[in-house]
Order: sequence, then structure tokens, then C-alpha cells
Amino acid sequence: MKLRRLSTTDRGFEAKLAALTRYEAAADAKLRKTVARILGDVRSQGDAALLRYARRLDKMTARTLAELEIKPRIDAPGPQLEALRAAHARIRAFHERQAQASWEYTEPDGTRLGQRITPLDRVGIYVPGGKAAYPSTVLMNAVPAKVAGVRELVMVSPNPNALVLTAAALAGVDRVISIGGAQAVAALAYGTPSVPRVDKIVGPGNAYVAEAKRQVFGEVGIDMIAGPSEILVISDGSAPADWVAMDLLSQAEHDEDAQALLLSPDRGHLDAVEAAIGRLLREMPRKLVIAASLKARGALILTRDLDEACGLASRIAPEHLELLVENPERLAPKIVNAGAIFLGCWSCEAIGDYCAGPNHVLPTAGSARFSSPLGVYDFQKRSSIISVSRKGAQKLGRLAMTLANGEGFQAHARSAELRFRKTLKGKA
Repeated sequence: MKLRRLSTTDRGFEAKLAALTRYEAAADAKLRKTVARILGDVRSQGDAALLRYARRLDKMTARTLAELEIKPRIDAPGPQLEALRAAHARIRAFHERQAQASWEYTEPDGTRLGQRITPLDRVGIYVPGGKAAYPSTVLMNAVPAKVAGVRELVMVSPNPNALVLTAAALAGVDRVISIGGAQAVAALAYGTPSVPRVDKIVGPGNAYVAEAKRQVFGEVGIDMIAGPSEILVISDGSAPADWVAMDLLSQAEHDEDAQALLLSPDRGHLDAVEAAIGRLLREMPRKLVIAASLKARGALILTRDLDEACGLASRIAPEHLELLVENPERLAPKIVNAGAIFLGCWSCEAIGDYCAGPNHVLPTAGSARFSSPLGVYDFQKRSSIISVSRKGAQKLGRLAMTLANGEGFQAHARSAELRFRKTLKGKA
């Protein structure tokens, strides 16, 4: 297969790169209107609207929402169950290291300041269903929530299969309701007689689910608006061309909008990887999807050297970045924007997707410039603790009064003044 070839020395390279990496995540007007109507129906009609959409869109035959609730259960074949158990243990071990503790300190005058960490009370997890099965999605979303201390996890998924229900049981999901689409997001955001309102909604979905999450944000928290999957590989030619090619194919097989980029200063290596892609692609069951992805958004980019490749990668800020080079530790500090960084030829992105331990819910479409992988911290909230001492009020009250008067907020100023005035008179 012939791939797009670019070089950083090309005339107009910057414009070509911008066009290649740009992804418009905004939904079209018709989709936004449809989602808004579904959200409004569920908000006003509750279970009745949910059942109506379940019958029409998910082809359900249930007469009540209770019929759509499924108990999480261990019901996977032996080898898959053992793999799920092992992945669950690794994911949990990694996320336990992210747990944060409350803290405080006391100043010399007795004023006590600090931060209290508390978990969210109830979280909703959206897991795509139907023909596809994503037990890894269950683990990656539910495990950090449980480590954070979330009291109740409510999972929505249309027609979840045995693997998904097994993952839900292992991860400690409390309720599974077999509903999907924008209507499921609405139920979690607003609550219905049968579906409890949650504090935050996490998990991937189609364009309708993504748009629904966008529209309910503010009523509830959300993890992120996820775009198509991305991989960027920096290679010096030390890894076998077949390995590099297959890593690129592994992301391109997600969907036609996925992006796979290879950066290398070795022109011969780029040629070898391109040839390997053409040969290996023929073996892939999803070769039509992969080919469409590579044609639309894939590229082989020749750089001057590896340092330039790292700078370019940080500007692109990919979801997944592989450093398939002889000395990845030298280059790693040069990568400042990436959702996950895979060091060395043994660290393929596919391992990260399923069982390495770190979360596979990652920022896409360049948002790694300002956001982070899903983690325990996404399921905790922080409250500031402020306990001003009598002595501290004399100093801090004056500061607050001066600043409040400067901003024109006289009631604020008077409130602070009362504290230190009474303290000075010994009446506090």
C-alpha cells in the first residue's frame, strides 16, 4: 500500500502537517438537535422515554426498566477469565499508587490550612455494547473509581456480553443496566425513577454518546470528549520493520478516522515499514478499515534527526507515542505532550491497551497538551480547609479588608474587618 510521505524539509510542510493532524470533533447540527431532543425527552418523561428509545434504537422488548437490569457475574471462559483477572490485578496495582491523602499544616499563629480529599458518591460508566465487547473499557474506568472510593458504580451498556459482565463483577460495578446511546447518558445525568442520577459520566461511545456527554456537562462531570484513536511512532530503524508496521496497523484498525504516524530520520527504514504495511495489511480481517484510515490520516514522515522527531511529536501531542529506538530513556525527557509514552521495542501500544496497568483512557486530538490519562484523581474531589486563629485574623482580616475595598466589595471588607476589630478589643 502506498502511504503519504512527508519530510520536514518539504516546502509547505507545516501546512500539510496541520491539515493531516487536524480533527474536527464538533458534531453536525442535525446530530446535535437529535441528541438534544433525546436528552429533553428522558429528562421530562423518565423511564417511559428510556423504554421507548430502548425499543426503537436498541431493539429491546422489555416492558419495564427492571427487565433491563443485569447482575454482574463471573461468566467468562477459563483462559479469558484468567486474562481478565491478571489485567484487573495489574490495573488496580498501578492505580492504587495514584491515591491521594488529605493533608494540612498549621502556621505559627495557630491558623490551620489544608486540603480534604473525598471520593465522588456515584459514577456512571458507559460501555459500548451490541456486536462489540469491551471488557478492557470496564476495567479501565471502574478500577480507578473503586480505588478512589466511589460508593456506587452504575454501568450502562446495550446488550453486554459475558466478558463485559465478568469484567464488571471483577471491578466491583454495582449495577448494570442494558441501555445505550444518548438516552443512557441522559438517564445517568438527570436520573429517572429506575436509574439513579450520577455525579460523573465516564466511558467511550459513538458520536451520539459523545455529543450527549458534551451537552450534559455541567449537570454532571465527564471524563473527556474522546476523538479517534491515535498512534505516533518514532523509530531509528533498530526495531524490525514488521513490528513497527503492525503497531501502526493496530491503531488504524479502530476506525476510518484513526491516525497512525511514523517519524524517522532513516529513509530506508521508512521504505521498509511501508513495504511491510503493504504485505501485512492483506492478512488483516479489518483491512478495509485500516486502508481507509491510513489513506485519510496516515503518514510516514522523514525528519532530520531524532531530536527533531521528538519536538514534532510534542507539537502533535498524540494519544499514544512509541519510542522504538535503541536508547528510549535519552529521548523520553524530550517528549512533553503525549497521553502515554511507550519506551523501547518491547513496549507495544497493544499491551498498554489491555494489561500493562496504566489507564488506556487517554487524551486525543492534541488535548494531551493540557489534559491527562483517566486516573484515581478523576474520581476524587478536593475541598480546602481553612481554620483562621484569633491571632491570625488580625493579620489576614486586614489583608482581606484592603483587597476587598480595592475591588469595590464593601460587604466583604466589613465582614473581614469585624473579625480583627473584635479581636483587637478582646471580644472574639
